[in-house]
Amino acid sequence: NFGNIMDTHKQLALAEQYLFKKAINEAVDTLNNIVHSEGKEEEAIKVKELAVLKLGETLAKNGMAQDLGELIVYVRGIITLFTKAKAAKLIKELVDLFLDMESSTGQEVNLCQQCIDWAKAENRVYLRQALESRLIAVHVDKKSYSDALLLAASLLKELKKIDDKALLVEVQLLESQAFQKLGNINRARASLTSAKTTANGIYCPPKLQASLDLHSGILHAEEKDFKTAFSYFYEGFENYESIDHPAAVLALKYMLLCKIMLNQPEDVQSIITGKLALRYTGSQLVAMQSIAKASQNRSIAEFEKTVRQHNQYVTEDPIVKSHLDALYDTLLEQNLLRIIEPFSRVEVDHVATLINLPQDVVERKLSQMILDKKLHGILDQGKGVLVVFEDNEVDQTYTSALDTIGQLGKVVDSLYNKAKHLQ
Repeated sequence: NFGNIMDTHKQLALAEQYLFKKAINEAVDTLNNIVHSEGKEEEAIKVKELAVLKLGETLAKNGMAQDLGELIVYVRGIITLFTKAKAAKLIKELVDLFLDMESSTGQEVNLCQQCIDWAKAENRVYLRQALESRLIAVHVDKKSYSDALLLAASLLKELKKIDDKALLVEVQLLESQAFQKLGNINRARASLTSAKTTANGIYCPPKLQASLDLHSGILHAEEKDFKTAFSYFYEGFENYESIDHPAAVLALKYMLLCKIMLNQPEDVQSIITGKLALRYTGSQLVAMQSIAKASQNRSIAEFEKTVRQHNQYVTEDPIVKSHLDALYDTLLEQNLLRIIEPFSRVEVDHVATLINLPQDVVERKLSQMILDKKLHGILDQGKGVLVVFEDNEVDQTYTSALDTIGQLGKVVDSLYNKAKHLQ
């Protein structure tokens, strides 16, 4: 038995060497041998636990989702070898590794549900709750917001009874994210406030604190409060950066977005070249830098070119897309007003040629600007002409006279009430 234990220790050391040499297949085979070994002594079980975690990390890092799913199923079968706390920790860490993989396998919901059913059967309450929390996150990622909110509602009731504050914060944050994705900002803000209130009473790990900050920033940005949103994104970025989390670049991207929306595109360059951001230089930041440049130059052509070139990081991110749509509208309005400024009467076709956009797009935008009172004029669609009126200053005499009469009326009423008391 002692020889077998020594052998597994040697195999674990050998696997580490293979990993160092980037010989992934050999490392996986060696770790699999340890995991499937028969030893049931205390020391052998400790080595097996280390091997399971190392194997899980290796499979996740190298995108071997199917093998990782099979490992989770196998570990559930030998879970009685470990203490209850160790078993829960092992299963949770393996499921976390599987769900945090970049490549979407389509098996996330099934695997989570199987593990939850197994935890129910084994009467492992804490593990089931932790896995249900991860399932809510999966539903949010998969855009199954109704399923996420349904599960969150039942889990929150349970967690409030047993006072598990750390998990309660996670679930409240996920509930807020689901409401935000559905466009229900009031409910999203209420759930986030609950999460922050709960988080104030406990130690919040950097990852969870960063998630709270990032989501706070997103909600403030939704309400067009980009200054406050920038502060939250910066806090989130620092927390993610402290634990070397890949979401740090997302927080940094949203910081740059806030600067663009605050009409401070010149600050984007200084942030990107700053000490903290240098290590995150890549396509996402290049995309935001190009948009900032287009915004600074007030160029619609540059803006559209950037959006086409960096489609993955711009239009496929719903947060960035919604705000950049508003920015595009503002740019278009500014460009149109600049073009039509010298004219009192101009063909829409000519305006479309000058701005280099289709005529129907320009016509639709001009109509909207007239209705929003951003442009004083009319569209003669029969002749295809925009007639611009002169901005006549409104005479304030009548308005002032009416205000004065209104104030006098209040004085007369007040004097009448006092006179009634004298009688």
